[in-house]
Amino acid sequence: MEKKLGLYIHIPFCEHKCDYCDFYSITKFDDYVRYTDSLLLQMEDFSEKASDYVVNTIYIGGGTPTAIPVKRMLEIIDGIYRNFKVDEKVEFTMEANPATVNKKMLKKYYKAGVNRISFGMQSAIDEELASLSRIHSFDEFANSYNIAKQAGFENINVDIMYGIPGQTQRSLGYTLEQVCDLKPTHISLYGLKIEEGTPFFEKKDKLDLPDEDTEFEMYKYAVDYLRFRGYWQYEISNFSKDGFKCKHNLKYWNCQEYLGFGPAAHSYFDNHRFSYKRSVPMFMDALEYVDAGIDILEEDYDITPEERVDEYIMLKLRLAEGLNVNEFKYNFNKDFSQMFEKELKLYIENGFMEFKNGNYYFTTKGMYVSNYILSTFMTCESDITKNIAKGLDK
Repeated sequence: MEKKLGLYIHIPFCEHKCDYCDFYSITKFDDYVRYTDSLLLQMEDFSEKASDYVVNTIYIGGGTPTAIPVKRMLEIIDGIYRNFKVDEKVEFTMEANPATVNKKMLKKYYKAGVNRISFGMQSAIDEELASLSRIHSFDEFANSYNIAKQAGFENINVDIMYGIPGQTQRSLGYTLEQVCDLKPTHISLYGLKIEEGTPFFEKKDKLDLPDEDTEFEMYKYAVDYLRFRGYWQYEISNFSKDGFKCKHNLKYWNCQEYLGFGPAAHSYFDNHRFSYKRSVPMFMDALEYVDAGIDILEEDYDITPEERVDEYIMLKLRLAEGLNVNEFKYNFNKDFSQMFEKELKLYIENGFMEFKNGNYYFTTKGMYVSNYILSTFMTCESDITKNIAKGLDK
């Protein structure tokens, strides 16, 4: 049986960096030829190591992948197919900012093999978009969405955000209604996080943010509304029409293998986790001048049996279906119910979790505070929770 592999390609460039964004990206850069060549060199380095694998998911994220020249992106896509065995039915996603696409571009990407677009819309209210320092309006998003449909894309994700400065449950409801009326196949719903080192963090005391109770009511309302409109929640932040779950993201949550390319990219390959430093110049120098001994690894470790248990728990419980006790017993020869008898009893009694058909899973209330609950299930002293979450937040 052929082993399956996911690929993540990081394009760390943006025309404008949003005030809330903590993902690695830069705005002043023009040597896209050099960056593309560096990515291709890195792919070549892993080509032989992955020769026994078939790539069945590809995800190009950022930054803003659609902000770089089309010619460079087509070279990157060609490099993927040249260096790896790609499944004919591969799920191939590209992130896009609505302000950076046109019909000609999207037609070329569709023809090159991209079959899933993920638009970072965030809100249908222009004032809310402005508060986030987004560079597009809702009308521009709607136009880009229609252009993508005309270019041939049938599988489209739309990102929505709640907890935006000045946002109300009513305005969130308007955003949800406008997006659902477009009938995308997938919707991602993220709560605004105020991350240290961002402009939002510096002015957090001046932001008109909802309190925690109000933010939870927004999340609950969104979950209920999306269910009403036929979008089934399969993960804390992800909802889809039947048959359109994101296969690439499911690799992360099901502890399956993937390789990440580019600065800040994370990988899980051959029981090994590693990631690269957040520096475009260092990344390019390391790939071009191999003998210089430039170390671009940020993390690099084999996973211990204890850490394997922790990451399995953390990732499986993110899914709406939760963690199956029989699978856990099969994988680790441990009884999950006995290991966390006290915690599970507490969370079930207080409405944060439920147990049905051998599965422990979060309720909507539990999903909202999942980070805290998951931290109580960790069995060993390590940074695994933080490191994995950091790599998968995209």
